[in-house]
Amino acid sequence: MLLPFDSLYRHGFARVAVAVPSVRVADPAYNAEQTLGLARRAAADGAALTVFPELGLSSYTADDLFHSDALDYAVEQAVRRIVQESIGIETVLVVGAPVRAQGRLFNCGIVIDRGRVLGVAPKSYLPNYREFYEKRQFAAAREAIEDRITVAGQRVPFGTDLLFTATNLPGFVFHLEICEDGWVPLPPSGFAALAGATVLVNLSASNIVIGKADYRRQLCASHSARYIAAYLYSAAGYGESTTDMAWDGQALVCENGELLAEGERFSEEQQLVIADVDLRRLAADRLRMTSFADTAHDHRERLAGMRRIDVDLPVPADAVALRRAIPRFPYVPADSAMRNERCAEVHHIQVAGLSTRLAATGSQRVVIGVSGGLDSTLALIVAVKTMDRLGLPRSNVLAYTMPGFATGSRTRTDAHRLMRALGVTAHEIDIRPSATQMLRDLNHPAAEGIAQYDVTYENVQAGERTSHLFRLANQNGAIVVGTGDLSELALGWCTFGVGDHMAHYSVNASVPKTLIKYLIAWAVQTGELGPDADEVLRSILATEISPELVPVAAQDDPASQDQPGQSSEAVVGPYELQDFHLYYLLRFGYLPSRIAYLARHAWSDRTRGAWPDLIPEADRHEYDLPTIKHWLAEFLRRFVQTSQFKRSTLPNAPKVGSGGSLSPRGDWRAPSDAVATAWLDELARNVPDA
Repeated sequence: MLLPFDSLYRHGFARVAVAVPSVRVADPAYNAEQTLGLARRAAADGAALTVFPELGLSSYTADDLFHSDALDYAVEQAVRRIVQESIGIETVLVVGAPVRAQGRLFNCGIVIDRGRVLGVAPKSYLPNYREFYEKRQFAAAREAIEDRITVAGQRVPFGTDLLFTATNLPGFVFHLEICEDGWVPLPPSGFAALAGATVLVNLSASNIVIGKADYRRQLCASHSARYIAAYLYSAAGYGESTTDMAWDGQALVCENGELLAEGERFSEEQQLVIADVDLRRLAADRLRMTSFADTAHDHRERLAGMRRIDVDLPVPADAVALRRAIPRFPYVPADSAMRNERCAEVHHIQVAGLSTRLAATGSQRVVIGVSGGLDSTLALIVAVKTMDRLGLPRSNVLAYTMPGFATGSRTRTDAHRLMRALGVTAHEIDIRPSATQMLRDLNHPAAEGIAQYDVTYENVQAGERTSHLFRLANQNGAIVVGTGDLSELALGWCTFGVGDHMAHYSVNASVPKTLIKYLIAWAVQTGELGPDADEVLRSILATEISPELVPVAAQDDPASQDQPGQSSEAVVGPYELQDFHLYYLLRFGYLPSRIAYLARHAWSDRTRGAWPDLIPEADRHEYDLPTIKHWLAEFLRRFVQTSQFKRSTLPNAPKVGSGGSLSPRGDWRAPSDAVATAWLDELARNVPDA
């Protein structure tokens, strides 16, 4: 069954629920009623899996009443009722109950799916210290004699080695452990994750003491990070006995180190915490992390013995809208404190990289071209801060602005103002005479004043600039600092060889265009460069992005001679959208249809979700699905098919983020003669045009 494009389940997400019902001590009938009520709510909300607390049907605090035949019978009846009524509840249930089997009493999680008991997992590690006395009532999983038991009249698998595998949702494999199992040095869920489990479930009671909630939160998040999994945690809450302990009902959903959702602690109301888990992100990270597979290989004998139980998840046929927040700017945190921290980290990486290169080469000078645009501005800031770090004068930065046929007065003025404000050695070289000579040598019509503004015309200028910079470096015993960024490299929006593609050392090569803006804005915010520099940096941030290679006169309706004759984003697409596409293709390798789905969720409504506070209201854009599809196709053609040869010969540059680098040495290795047909066909086939 092909699900609607709007359904999160079609794109590798799964909705899960963690429930904390009200309980009565030793009252399974009441507890079953509360469990069923929350299960129906979760099913109505589209959750495929709903998890309840440890011993939730009996209550955790029944103490020696667990050995009572009356309680045992009542629990058995409660389980039977839940199994029967689950036939009409479209969610898989995981409930906690004491189970008598093989002459012992086990603390268990029971998996129930629409009238069927799929399996039962007993607790492995029984705490018997401080306030805990579980060994008084229960047997540990290792004491089981057989691997099958009878529950609610059904003969079912029994053990800690059960992997419940969805047959209709690739990548959804869940495993159960109970409370203390998650606190031990080698938790059962760790082996389950190595065997393929992506959703780790912990049914817990866990009384509350000072500091314990934070520790649980850290524990669940770190589990999910270490095992590259989702971790669902449900703790006992209101109604448990407070004879000697108190209960807060903490409910958590974590994924790969991130807290996705948490309920209200100490609530007298029942809790149902919903989160949308990203299964494909987990799969992508596990696929790339070779050490994860190596660890699985080291434990292959144990993992091979784990039992897989097929489950056809109750996935809604109708569209289920994604509730998970998808940041518009994956490279730029919306939170200002996090953003400032990231900007500082990137800046230090760039400065450290250039400092080390200068020390290694014995050079004390750098040559850099300054255009008055974003990229060269950031590279110039890095260069001057590198000199500060090395104790060298800023005059050792030899900066050149090189106006060409289409250089605007604004960018030219800003370049001079910035060089002056930063105290570098500033020069201007007019490349028009040498570029004209080359055009004349090529017998190009533009040399005679004919308006033929083709790629040769553009690249003659770009090549002249870089050629001058390299010879200036030779002349001054310096190295050339490259200015090109990650976004341009991804789109092939750079001149190959003797052009902005090449340098002795690049500092921006793994920094995307969207982040470069914030690095410059962060420099203004810190005030470290002084008020004169801050003023010109604000002007540069407000300038339209353009290569300035084609004169305004070439445009159909030029506004003025001071406006750029080209808009980069009109050709290659909005950088904010293309950076989004780049992140999800480079970092995770997602299907184009999934990237389009995520992009629409993030970008279709400008009023929804968080924006970085530095973006004014007028610049907060939104894009509909046809627009996203159009620019994603352009991105895929450029990234996969037409521009890899440029990336295969990149100069050295530091990798700054986990979002990726395009250096063949630092991260990305790809063939230069690949074709994009598979990506474009998938996009065309699976993304609607409206």
